[in-house]
Amino acid sequence: MPRVKTGPTRRRRHKKILKAAKGYWGGRHRLVKSAKETVMRAGNYAWRDRRAKKRDFRRLWIARINAACRQRGLTYSQFAGGLRKADIEINRKMLAHLAVEDPEAFDSIFEQAQAALN
Repeated sequence: MPRVKTGPTRRRRHKKILKAAKGYWGGRHRLVKSAKETVMRAGNYAWRDRRAKKRDFRRLWIARINAACRQRGLTYSQFAGGLRKADIEINRKMLAHLAVEDPEAFDSIFEQAQAALN
């Protein structure tokens, strides 16, 4: 069986890693071994934080809706219960946007939810 040298394959693999490590500091963008470790770690952080981002935004929206509801005399959980009873299906992202950008529209939704509670 002939000996196989990995010249072109190895070069392609290294170039791919170094391209991904572009902009890193020091040897991390220059040396293949440290670049590979750094790129793998960066990928793990990216994967983790794409999931955490969804949780973070949901928490932000709930905090904004809760603040708007408390100004009007209800808590977030009471408001959410009122929305469910009033059969209003609107997501938290849109509710938070309305609370900040269009208080009149949020007021009308809030009044419907409050009426459903009573």
